[in-house]
Amino acid sequence: MVKVRTQDLLEHFNLELISGEEGLHRPITTTDISRPGLEIAGFFDYYPSERIQLLGKTELSFLEKLSPLEKEVRMEKLCTDETPGICISRGLEVPEELIEASEKHSVPVMRTSSKTTRFSSRLTNYLESKLAPTTAVHGVLVDIYGVGVLIIGQSGVGKSETALELVKRGHRLVADDCVEIRQEDEDVLVGSSPELIEHLLEIRGLGIINVMTLFGAGAVRSYKRITLVINLEIWDKQKQYDRLGIEEEKMRIIDTDLPKLTVPVRPGRNLAVIIEVAAMNFRLKRMGVNAAEQFQERLAGAITDETKVREDSIDPLK
Repeated sequence: MVKVRTQDLLEHFNLELISGEEGLHRPITTTDISRPGLEIAGFFDYYPSERIQLLGKTELSFLEKLSPLEKEVRMEKLCTDETPGICISRGLEVPEELIEASEKHSVPVMRTSSKTTRFSSRLTNYLESKLAPTTAVHGVLVDIYGVGVLIIGQSGVGKSETALELVKRGHRLVADDCVEIRQEDEDVLVGSSPELIEHLLEIRGLGIINVMTLFGAGAVRSYKRITLVINLEIWDKQKQYDRLGIEEEKMRIIDTDLPKLTVPVRPGRNLAVIIEVAAMNFRLKRMGVNAAEQFQERLAGAITDETKVREDSIDPLK
């Protein structure tokens, strides 16, 4: 499925369409942008024609020094059937040879008043956001003290009810039931809600509630980076749960490993408070304060001291 077309760039960045209107439907398949300086100089052996081509003052100034025939040939080669579009920065004048070639091959030529480097950065960020790998996870995403916590678990385990309690405690709901996740960088996962169920929470026995209407705009947010996964599962007497917090599980989403905590669910446990404390403890760990490791060190020190005292009491020469 095509995610971005040249038409989207024209509308999003409010670009001026110069020529090649018939090609506005062309898909953009890569986040990379090309500045075809070598191509304008005549070297087309490795021309990345599938990228958006960005021409700035440097490229157009060099083009002006070429002969009319060279201009025509190189602009023809620049406009291929794969090229999604050509952008001219700084509001510079577009060469006639480029306009003719773009009309002939239906390659949109657009112009912006932004500086080349600035526009390249904005365009790259936009394309990386739109073309990022995506997936969907069944769960609830809540912003707790700035930590994006993805709560997962079997259907009916109490994810939505826990999210409701967290919202009442002042935290913000991002998505319920279905969390759309996109990988914006190597280790950056951003979660959001499908538009159809945005700001909605389903509580069994109560139905669907609108969190923003009930609790205000401060109780929701549109997206949040996911940094912690909490898995809720029904308490299993046969299973040994981590009681110190030394061991760290991981959950892989797309190409990123996220820290994962498994919290057993049983009557009497306040899940909202447990998850809230888990988020605060996670923040402390990132700041270099690890209570479990500190306890382990104190325990090891106490055992060493006790062993020393015993050895001293047994050895008659000491």
